[in-house]
Amino acid sequence: MLTVGDKFPEFKLTAVKGGPDGLGGPGVSFTEIDNNSDEGKWKIFFFWPKDFTFICPTEIAAFGKLNGDFNDRDAVVYGGSTDGEFVHLNWRLHNNDIKDLPFAMLADTKHELTSALGILDKVAGVALRATFIVDPFGTIQWAAANGLNVGRNPEEVIRILDALQTDELCPCGWTKGEDTLKPAELFKAA
Repeated sequence: MLTVGDKFPEFKLTAVKGGPDGLGGPGVSFTEIDNNSDEGKWKIFFFWPKDFTFICPTEIAAFGKLNGDFNDRDAVVYGGSTDGEFVHLNWRLHNNDIKDLPFAMLADTKHELTSALGILDKVAGVALRATFIVDPFGTIQWAAANGLNVGRNPEEVIRILDALQTDELCPCGWTKGEDTLKPAELFKAA
């Protein structure tokens, strides 16, 4: 799996648009997203194993509810799986929790991006529940993966993004607004 300091791979994928335009029907609903989309922004990429499952929509809906918080941090969210764009569109049309999803759903049907990231489950051949925070220069600054049976917490992703954006030393459990660590002050106290 790619990790902190690695360049996020180049890619070009079809996606279901976010927001109400994403439900406009074939042709209207789809867009292409690549590694240059939303250039200059922080990017949050999160992957799930399969559409029409049980844990996945809880995570996707949670990321959707926090989309404005990510936008406030000059970050864009992309979700994706190895399912196709028509499967994504059909799932959005039939699942009220993700119907109004504000971000694009990437379709990695050829497993090119998930393979390049090293996040394909070796047995099931689907994406792990992997999350990446990528800085505006295309470098991975945080990476995490859960097994197929455990959901993740998007609020923790926001906390980590906040810490990364301070460009300072942030202690365990640090949240935005709290003091960061100042090494010079710590040595004075010793």
